[in-house]
Amino acid sequence: MMLQLAAPHTWPAAILPCFVAYAAASVATSPSLVMACVLLAICILMQSAVNAFNDYYDFVKEADSADDNVDPTDAVLVYNNVNPKHALALAVGLLVAAFALGAYVIWVAGLIPLAIGCIGALFVVCYSAGKTPISYLPLGEVASGVVMGGLIPLACYQALTGTFSWLALLWAAPTVIGVGLIMMTNNTCDIEKDVEAKRHTLPVVLGRARAVRTYHALIVAWFAAIVALTAAWFSKGLIVCVFMVLAGWPIAKALWNNPLVAASRIGAMGQIASLNVVLGAFYGAAVLACA
Repeated sequence: MMLQLAAPHTWPAAILPCFVAYAAASVATSPSLVMACVLLAICILMQSAVNAFNDYYDFVKEADSADDNVDPTDAVLVYNNVNPKHALALAVGLLVAAFALGAYVIWVAGLIPLAIGCIGALFVVCYSAGKTPISYLPLGEVASGVVMGGLIPLACYQALTGTFSWLALLWAAPTVIGVGLIMMTNNTCDIEKDVEAKRHTLPVVLGRARAVRTYHALIVAWFAAIVALTAAWFSKGLIVCVFMVLAGWPIAKALWNNPLVAASRIGAMGQIASLNVVLGAFYGAAVLACA
């Protein structure tokens, strides 16, 4: 159940931004494999902490129930007799473990990754905790996308190369979109439930019709951003983008046709996770082609 609280199916949101940063760092220098593994472990621990915090606060606020088309492995506290305080302790422990590993990164790369990590940790806590958490506002998609998809590559690139560059944040635009869409998938499917819970998520504010149109536009922007960034900075990898489109198109088409309602939530979450894996892996491969 600890593993279910950590929700490994969401780990691509942490692994792929780290992989893209490693690929970009490989173009500039020869990054340390040990440092890359430590950074990957930190990213997974922080993602797991987010998941455990979210499960805990959704449970104590009674935002989740067995009637919400939630996968039993994705709502441990709803379907199992687990002390919620133990889930909270797990979340805190995961965050502490991430910062303990971060000591090595700080020792090697300096204080910049610490500063970025502290910003990320603040968002981790504010996302679910507090009187008005970020997950209850129309900022959840942006916050998760920027923190997981943007700050992770920015910090990892600096730690791996020893050089801070805002270009790393620009190169991370596809992972920002991809991670943000994971959150938007969940929130669009949960519009009716969130209205009842008085959660003002972005899809709730937009309404279902506009939320779905925005969602589709972001899928197109996701593909376009990968091709554009590869063409501008990693042109040797453009051939990889051809295979990316061929591999990603069937999943994107299925997701496009998904009504994004509560009944199709489990399928939609699987589709967006798969699309993140495919596009993130091919984007990283396109960048590595220039190494």
